[in-house]
Amino acid sequence: MEFLIKRAALEDHQALAGVIESVWQQIERKDWFVADDPGYTYRTLQEGNGIGYKALLKDSGTLAGVFIVALPGRREENLGRDIGLSKEELGKVAHMESIAILPEYRGNGLQYSMMQAAEEELRKMGYRYLMCTVHPENVYSKNNVIRQGYEVVLTKEKYGGYLRDILLKKLS
Repeated sequence: MEFLIKRAALEDHQALAGVIESVWQQIERKDWFVADDPGYTYRTLQEGNGIGYKALLKDSGTLAGVFIVALPGRREENLGRDIGLSKEELGKVAHMESIAILPEYRGNGLQYSMMQAAEEELRKMGYRYLMCTVHPENVYSKNNVIRQGYEVVLTKEKYGGYLRDILLKKLS
């Protein structure tokens, strides 16, 4: 199977939210993935507080997976606050937020491909800190981001009491 990674448009918000919800419904360990609700996905794209990506099957254009990058600015939810970044540096933080791959397309490196596409774009936009959270026991996702140069910098409760590793990758 061959895939294309494309930037999502605002009108893709329902499709993105649908994939996220579908994947969340199928996850056995619900505490491993805090799914964004459709309203959040729409607002993030509409207000420019994030970027959506979609992985499409090259031949048919079938949606195989989605990825949301949040651009938190200096808002309270910025993970850079957890590691003590200065106010100036907070504006250079991007959250590699929600990745959802439909089961029939897993094992094709889509998480990696979408994160790499986002990283390239974020670097050009001047972002310096890429951050994400992963449940400490979710070795699949954690190993995937560590393989891309992220490091666990802190473990703490986030998102209303869910234990998470906070990972960081510094761009040069």
